[in-house]
Amino acid sequence: MHIYTTGQWVLLFFFYCFCGWVWESCYVSLRQRRWVNRGFLHGPLLPIYGSGAIIILFVTLPVERDLRLVWLLGMLAATALEYVTGAVMERLFQVRYWDYSSQKFNLNGHICLSSSVAWGFFSIFLVRFLHPPVGRLLADVPAWLVDPAAIALTAVFSADVVRSVQDALDLKEILTRVTEENEDLRRLAKRAEVAAAFAEDDLRKFRERTEVEKLLLQKRIEEELAEQRQARQDRKVRRREAADSALRRRTAAKLEALRNIAEVLEDARDHLEDARDQSKELSAQTHAELDEAIARLRRWESAIQSRGTRVYHRSMRILRANPSARVRAELAEVLETLRKLGD
Repeated sequence: MHIYTTGQWVLLFFFYCFCGWVWESCYVSLRQRRWVNRGFLHGPLLPIYGSGAIIILFVTLPVERDLRLVWLLGMLAATALEYVTGAVMERLFQVRYWDYSSQKFNLNGHICLSSSVAWGFFSIFLVRFLHPPVGRLLADVPAWLVDPAAIALTAVFSADVVRSVQDALDLKEILTRVTEENEDLRRLAKRAEVAAAFAEDDLRKFRERTEVEKLLLQKRIEEELAEQRQARQDRKVRRREAADSALRRRTAAKLEALRNIAEVLEDARDHLEDARDQSKELSAQTHAELDEAIARLRRWESAIQSRGTRVYHRSMRILRANPSARVRAELAEVLETLRKLGD
């Protein structure tokens, strides 16, 4: 069995993390027909590949002469790692960064038979062809350099992990918070329709004034000429500015919808005193409900106005790096909105 020091194992981990990043980024970029900086981290590392390679080496090097055992043990170890990693990440961040649900013989979308078989053949390729020259190269690294290099790379990697985890948690918060806002907005819009009918308002005009997507379309048309003037700018700058513009449009549309709903609710509240066919108790109860709904709308308006764009850009970076990411059905609408903003 090959014996490596802790520092050498760490260097092997980072080397295979980098190899995995190169493979995934090139493969996904070709499929997407644009460059994709693949992965969860900001740097050029994919820990799932580094971890997979280390686990495969650890369990297969003792039996490297028997390719059947290399295939079987490598497949089982890598598949277990892939399932645990996928399940934990989805539990923590509410986002499935890879999804095999469309593949045959999958288990909860985290693993599938074809992927497991591929891990088995990758294990043979790794043990027989890729790792031997890498191992010889590692043996040539001076012993005094191994541990300092491992410590330095671990420090940089740890900082990247902390930053990337925070970005992923921000994405989770955005998906959850905006989904809740959208659902509450729809419920309050229905409540306002009832109030508008009570106040003898025009429901058709009200719906037109509170339909976020229509307002969004109007604002998008108004700004389209201005966006065209940005076409010659650097692609990265142009994409960021376009995303900022789209975020501003969506924010303005949502704020306008909130203001219109609040206005209708306030009008309905003012008309309560003219409703002679209601009891005083019912009128007071309705008045209190409208006051609470209006106050909630004002709080949302303040929160939306104070919300910056930086957190959205970090979330869009994660989605660009993971184009196959999926979420629960109730969060899908917001995920697709963020993905379109980041395109």
